[in-house]
Amino acid sequence: MESFFHTLKTELVYHRLYKTRAQARRDLFEYIEVFYNRVRMHSSINYMSPESYEKLGQCAS
Repeated sequence: MESFFHTLKTELVYHRLYKTRAQARRDLFEYIEVFYNRVRMHSSINYMSPESYEKLGQCAS
């Protein structure tokens, strides 16, 4: 979890100023659900996105 929060802060939070909590929530949701889980490559799973990795696992079953 610490690694995830470090990544979240360095890739998103430190680069933006939020006027409201609602703006921050929307931005965080989009980062996690759209970018982090579907697009961003992760070294721990052979530089695949989590979504691609899950699809590969389902095909192998």
